[in-house]
Amino acid sequence: MPSAKAATLSGLLAIVLWSSLALLTTSTDGLPPFEVLTLGFGFAAAFGFLRTALRGRDGWRQLRQPWSALGLTTAALFGYHALYFIALKRAPAVEANLLNYLWPLLIVLFAALLPGVRVRGLQIAGTLLGLVAAVVLVTRGSGIEIQPRYLPGYFAALGAAVIWAAYSVLNRRHAQVPSEAIIAACALVALFGLLAHLGFERTVMPSFPQWLVLALMGIGPVGAAFLLWDHGTKHGDIAVLGSLSYLAPLLSTLLLVLAGRAEPHWSQAAAIGLLMLGAWLSLRRPTPEQS
Repeated sequence: MPSAKAATLSGLLAIVLWSSLALLTTSTDGLPPFEVLTLGFGFAAAFGFLRTALRGRDGWRQLRQPWSALGLTTAALFGYHALYFIALKRAPAVEANLLNYLWPLLIVLFAALLPGVRVRGLQIAGTLLGLVAAVVLVTRGSGIEIQPRYLPGYFAALGAAVIWAAYSVLNRRHAQVPSEAIIAACALVALFGLLAHLGFERTVMPSFPQWLVLALMGIGPVGAAFLLWDHGTKHGDIAVLGSLSYLAPLLSTLLLVLAGRAEPHWSQAAAIGLLMLGAWLSLRRPTPEQS
């Protein structure tokens, strides 16, 4: 039986890997979103199948899974990314990202519905602090303006958040399926992304540096990260992972600043403080008097 602490750490590593996605994506400027999705997941599937082949018969055996598990993972990976791309096209990025960042909070709330999972009040409080930190980080301490003409984009962003949170919680029902089985879902997502790209976009040939970036995506935030998250959500502390997921936008912003792609701002320091406090509350174990 996998260690719950090790599985939770696996999910945390996935969050760290996802934080690099924004920086890598800035290097794919000029490429249509579904083309990026297709190539990113295509590389992830290629690397995954290569790893599987090197492991021989045992590796291929781990790809076997119920159709329900494959369908859930494929629908979640493709549905989340498709809706997120639509949100960014139909609504301002600030508001779209804020609605999308509801998924960690939704994970904590949905996890409370799972049998045998107890969500503590401190975890909910810590997750809410993470949401406040995300608001401060994304808006840079200024206000946001909700406009009716962007409602389709807002609903798409909210739909993406619901899909990812629901998948992360429902995935626990397939705990017996090896995490390596997600490689098959990555291949299907690449195929569906290709169909969407051919149907709605014009193909743009990536430059050599962009090919390298897309390959890095396939290895890290679009490849290994999903395998690690799969293991974490199946065997780790799902409520803690939901609370710590707000590290992704913070680490993502810090990487952009360090790479010179974003300017330092006081809101980043404020977000760090809020996230640290939220993480402390989420990880804090209750005393015997509180339990």
